[in-house]
Amino acid sequence: MGAALGLLVFALIADEVVEGETHAFDEAVLLAFRTPGDPADPLGPPWLEGAIRDITALGSTTVLTLITLVVVGFLVVDRKRAAALFVLVATAGGGIASYLLKLGFERPRPDLVAHLVDVQTLSFPSGHAMGAAVTYLTLGALIVRTESRRRIKAYVLAVAMGLTLMVGLSRIYLGVHWPTDVIAGWCAGSAWALLCWFVALLLQRRGRIESANGANEADQPTPNS
Repeated sequence: MGAALGLLVFALIADEVVEGETHAFDEAVLLAFRTPGDPADPLGPPWLEGAIRDITALGSTTVLTLITLVVVGFLVVDRKRAAALFVLVATAGGGIASYLLKLGFERPRPDLVAHLVDVQTLSFPSGHAMGAAVTYLTLGALIVRTESRRRIKAYVLAVAMGLTLMVGLSRIYLGVHWPTDVIAGWCAGSAWALLCWFVALLLQRRGRIESANGANEADQPTPNS
């Protein structure tokens, strides 16, 4: 249900973007992050710009790949090889989907304000926003599956969602994405993460992915064995 809703919102936004109906909204939000009369000057003190650059790096391909490999390595060492493979496929698949969507829509980057970081790819959807959602929400959901304590679950999900939101907002602040690029990235990434979580749940119940104790459920001994 959540994945379907995310895809529906993404489709609605994409349709409006293609028709040019979001232009006024995009411009208004983008300019709201800049000093009035000077689109090259972002709001806030100089240190804030540096901090935002650090935050946006959390959604870069390099950082997300490193985080994914660290988690995959941990799962392999913990003898959860099926879970490790699933994480690798889920995150890599999300990255490929983001790349294909960019090629499909071919939306250029904003030229309304100065870019505060270098960008080379197309704009819609935001790869940083979608990649952050795919990686952090997928990993967060898998961690939650291994925890029984509600406060730990709430903390992990809050961190995953917080990182995803901050990365997306940083792209708008830096002037390298239209707001609808970021919203669409959040929707597509969240839908992908929810779909991956659902698939992981099914595979775990069928014993294809290790349960919290590290063994396949299908391999668990029966009471009479």
